[in-house]
Amino acid sequence: MKKYVLLLCSLCLLHAQNTTLNAKVYHHSEDGYPTSLDPLQSATTYANRIVTAVYDRLFEYKYLQRTPYELKPCLAKKMPKISADGLTYTIKIKKGIYFANDVAFQSFRNPQGNGREVIAQDFVYSIKRHFDFRNSSQGSWLWRGRIVGLDEWAHKSKSKRYTNYNEVIEGLKTIDKYTIQIKLTKPYPQIIYTFATGFSSIVSREAVMKHKQRLRTHPVGSGPFRLTSFNRSKAVLEKNPNYRKETFDIYGDGYDENLHGFTGIKKLYGKTLPILDRVEIHFGSREQRWLSFNKKDGIQLSDIPKFALDSTLASKRSPRLKKHYAKKFHLHPHREAGLVFLVFNMEDPSFGYHPDKKRNKMNKALRKAIRKTFDWRERIDTFYYGIGEPFVGVIPPGIVGYSEFPKDSITRDVGGAKKLLKDAGWTSENLPLFVYPSVASITSNRFFKQIQGWLIDIGYPKNKILHREFSTFGDLNKAMKLRKNSMNAYGWGLDYPDAENTMMLFYGPNASPGANAANFNHPEFNRLFEKASLMPNSPERTKLYKLMTEILLEECVGIFGFSRMRLTAWHKNVIAYPTSEILNNFFKYVDVK
Repeated sequence: MKKYVLLLCSLCLLHAQNTTLNAKVYHHSEDGYPTSLDPLQSATTYANRIVTAVYDRLFEYKYLQRTPYELKPCLAKKMPKISADGLTYTIKIKKGIYFANDVAFQSFRNPQGNGREVIAQDFVYSIKRHFDFRNSSQGSWLWRGRIVGLDEWAHKSKSKRYTNYNEVIEGLKTIDKYTIQIKLTKPYPQIIYTFATGFSSIVSREAVMKHKQRLRTHPVGSGPFRLTSFNRSKAVLEKNPNYRKETFDIYGDGYDENLHGFTGIKKLYGKTLPILDRVEIHFGSREQRWLSFNKKDGIQLSDIPKFALDSTLASKRSPRLKKHYAKKFHLHPHREAGLVFLVFNMEDPSFGYHPDKKRNKMNKALRKAIRKTFDWRERIDTFYYGIGEPFVGVIPPGIVGYSEFPKDSITRDVGGAKKLLKDAGWTSENLPLFVYPSVASITSNRFFKQIQGWLIDIGYPKNKILHREFSTFGDLNKAMKLRKNSMNAYGWGLDYPDAENTMMLFYGPNASPGANAANFNHPEFNRLFEKASLMPNSPERTKLYKLMTEILLEECVGIFGFSRMRLTAWHKNVIAYPTSEILNNFFKYVDVK
């Protein structure tokens, strides 16, 4: 009997070992550590990568579709039914979807803590959490002022110091167990994008009540994976056994043999998702990640860091790997979903608006002269290794609403800049102080030195070109929010793939401390923005965005723009097509050989 028991135990142990050995494990990497995995704070790419793997949203983006990005149902049964006036959205969710097993669901009748079914009320609860005065939501701006009664509910809760989640809100309620109804204060077609963000992830009330602050490190969702380990060096995701039956329709997700054939994704058609058993996400410096990536048993996907470009790439302008690397890795160069640019503070009378009409005209000429001295090609060659091309305006190519423009505003013209200054009456004596703000760093100082050299080229006195260094990004950001900087240089990552998400950066009511760091307040631009915000994507709306871009260019609100190129490489034993920031989760589509 003892021998039989020992033999049985040995067989069980061997089976467990074989199961582990045969498990499909993918080693991912991120160059930042997420401080919170609660959807309330999923404002970074690092957090969203995990949040969108653990939680469901109503909608998600088609995995392979890029230009343009396209939504598809996730927890929703199909795309929403929208009323003729564009104000009411009715969304049915799938039946038989369950949260992952967790102690939050334990009870006398459910001692195992089996996850319960996800219902429409869970979505309503999850959105309400963003407007609970006790929470520090970073995503409430997506719905503020948009949904009937939601802001009023939040205000009443704050004034009474009590949040009643059971109170019905007219614009955010359920029709039945599986049907959600959302009523808007005014038409806002982009609302659909907000329900694909990590902020809209569907949380259970039981998990929030059980884990409270621990939800930041112990997420409980109904997504394809569940988090089993999390620390500052690594996060581990394992396949969620409760996940619904879902197969990979590569053609429905935008498969194109010419674009995706090299990845081997065609072999995944019809596979049950997720394909992987475990995902290990490693956090670390670029140096550590690159060293690990070049090992057979290390991480399997990484952006190519700047210090490795010369040794890795055979060509930069049209990025491709050297033969040695091309044998081992795939490469996917892709434009970031966002842009880097500079804006003038239009409330600063030295460069922006001025009550005196003559000086106001002079300031406009000064802004245009500074734009003409800016050399995007040199900036890209110096700081981005020559990879990428600038574009006109603030709507990146590939984003819904983009239009082509003449290249004048991104072409350096020293002679033209000097003429503008002279014709406007500017001299070395009356030019205002130009103060460039940045966080103190070697790279930022190089940015400043480059701009300083360009300005000197057009006659700007060196003693009038200053560098204001802040000890932290928080200090720099605070000065920007308080409107203390004459100019601001920063990057903007899109929250959703629509031109509105960049045009909002120049909408008057969004002025600092809002997203409009330029403090631009132009009546016609504001009118066009408000008109466009009520319209679905269409040629008519694109025309409005083109007019708005022309206003930004004519008023010379800033110097834009450039979207950095991401150079993502991955081992050839991994079948994947790496996503940009907007798509977030792609783990459920990944396979390893």
